[in-house]
Amino acid sequence: MSPSAKRVIIAAGANLPVKPGETGLCSTGPYGTISRVIEQLQSAGFSGLRASPVYRTQAFPAGSGPDYANAAFSACWSGTAAEALAALHAIEAEAGRERLTRWGARTLDLDLIAMEDTVLPDRAGFAHWLHLAPEDQSRLSPDQLILPHPRLQDRAFVLVPAADVAPDWRHPVLGRTIRELCDALPPKDRAEVRLWDHSET
Repeated sequence: MSPSAKRVIIAAGANLPVKPGETGLCSTGPYGTISRVIEQLQSAGFSGLRASPVYRTQAFPAGSGPDYANAAFSACWSGTAAEALAALHAIEAEAGRERLTRWGARTLDLDLIAMEDTVLPDRAGFAHWLHLAPEDQSRLSPDQLILPHPRLQDRAFVLVPAADVAPDWRHPVLGRTIRELCDALPPKDRAEVRLWDHSET
């Protein structure tokens, strides 16, 4: 790990197969796509990678599409947060990702969840999105990178895999580790994130 590198946490999700003829990651469906993301991250310059198992979760909001394959990755990145996000968007594009509907079905979604203790754009800007009213969360989205991800603490499909690869990462604003945030979720939410049964692939 170079002196300038920072540890990042990446969440991955997919619930649509890559279209035939795409130059993307995999044509065998969401599980295959997520399983090969680590290769793409390495090629993009992420190093020291740790990958969680692949989990199966229901689409969010409920009923909005097929089940998701979800995973998390811990890695080292030597560039800026914006450069890391651009690299993730390039990998999504290879998989045929189309940003048509917020929270819609997708071939691949890669979210930069955290970069060590970085808070972006600043603490006031982060607090605005952290405390956004639930009714506004589905219709408003930031036009800049917010770190840590402002909904991180609410989402079992992010926290359960992230606890496999970065349990001791501590939220720079909330002051709690990934493991503590995960344990604070309702047991029902955690139970809905289940390991992907290979017989269902």
